[in-house]
Amino acid sequence: MKTLCGIDLGTQSCKVVLYDYEKKAIAAKAQVPVDMIAENDGSREQKAEWYDTALKAAFDKLDGALKKTIAAIGVSGHQHSFVPLDAAGKALSNVKLWCDTSTQNECDDLTKAAGGEAALIKLTGLPMRPGYTAPKVLWLKKHKPEAFAKLAHILLPHDYINWLLTGEYTAEYGDASGTALFDVRERKWSEKVCAYIDPKVIGCLPRLVKPGESAGAVSAAAANVYGIPAGIPVAAGGGDNMMGAIGTGAVRDGTLTMSLGTSGTLFGFSNEPVIDPTGNLAAFCSSTGGWLPLLCTMNCTVATEELRELFSLDVKAFDGEAAKAPIGAEGLVVLPFFNGERTPNLPYGRASINGITTANFKRENIARASLEAAIFGMRIGLEGFHELGFKAREIRLTGGGAKSPLWQSIAANVMNLPVRLPAGDEAAAMGGAIQALWCLEGKGAGIEAFTEAHVGLEGNLINPDPASAAAYDKAYGEYSRYLGALSPLYK
Repeated sequence: MKTLCGIDLGTQSCKVVLYDYEKKAIAAKAQVPVDMIAENDGSREQKAEWYDTALKAAFDKLDGALKKTIAAIGVSGHQHSFVPLDAAGKALSNVKLWCDTSTQNECDDLTKAAGGEAALIKLTGLPMRPGYTAPKVLWLKKHKPEAFAKLAHILLPHDYINWLLTGEYTAEYGDASGTALFDVRERKWSEKVCAYIDPKVIGCLPRLVKPGESAGAVSAAAANVYGIPAGIPVAAGGGDNMMGAIGTGAVRDGTLTMSLGTSGTLFGFSNEPVIDPTGNLAAFCSSTGGWLPLLCTMNCTVATEELRELFSLDVKAFDGEAAKAPIGAEGLVVLPFFNGERTPNLPYGRASINGITTANFKRENIARASLEAAIFGMRIGLEGFHELGFKAREIRLTGGGAKSPLWQSIAANVMNLPVRLPAGDEAAAMGGAIQALWCLEGKGAGIEAFTEAHVGLEGNLINPDPASAAAYDKAYGEYSRYLGALSPLYK
């Protein structure tokens, strides 16, 4: 047996999947939780050593003999989060996460230094947002100058896992494009943006690896720690959305992937850069050689989880309650901004329930409105895709929320597009495994043949119902009305 190893370092857990690529079946998988530090100022942080511990614990759960069959490794990690290391590879501070909204002042400073948001988009393709890495680096300089003075390496979580495995400091275009330190058109680090922070920053950024290339080989030390073969290639890897695109087969124009996880994302492959002048769609690169325009919301399953806990319901029971309510929840609207929000850009956003009357204030309406709100946030992105000329044909639905039949139906009808589910629920880890195979056997070929061979799809298309889609157009209008009215409070 020969296997590929896909590693997915998510915000909440670290997963390791072993994929038997000859039989096209998952041979084994393991998962270990990762904690988070959350503060009322919007800070969301983790410790780099938690990643070390979680990766080892996940590998330790797998059979030793099976681990010896690994032929190559591909790594996925949550985007944007800033892992600051000294010259010896020791963490200098906590990892500020993608969902950290405490750096709005730094965003303002960098935007001003660049001459405004339009100038930044012209320079790099992206505005400055609290989720991105660049303001986190400036935050470290301003708030922890002693740590910044020792800063030698600026890594993202997937880069950090690659370093643990290989001892090499590398990055690749897809994940790098989400730092706001990167020129997405030219696919290179932006010296100008780095200089807005500090002249030393450009020298702290890792070597860029092209898609399909190796970031290095598993070192003898890592082989000993994790019980895996030394010398096997570690693919370039990428951000979780980039790897999710591979794992769902969204590697050609026209296919969108919607991920319903802690965050919500909507993204699709493009052969050309897709630059949104509003900044709502992030102009990312793909990890396959093209570009990956993407919408990200910070509150997807967050709202449903918070309300589910409040009502003391499990997932199935919560969906059951929501199914009792009609489309539009009788006018009740949830704005789900428990963590602030990235799209629309409301870093100081707060969650709210709106449109309450004595007639509609029911548990089932609140449950349904929270499910609908997550997809309404995605529709903002779909409208952006249409305005920029992206012709969407189909949505591939992934993430924890994709398991819900009700959410599947809501997604098809709100977006008014057919929805299809990839087989399995490990899109990012499988994307890493498929990229590892591409690195191992690609020989200069594109990745499309590998995704066609190894990305399975479940059942039939879930097609939108015209009457339901029309009802959701009206409900989305109500959501937009409350969003427009309340947004000024959160800027």
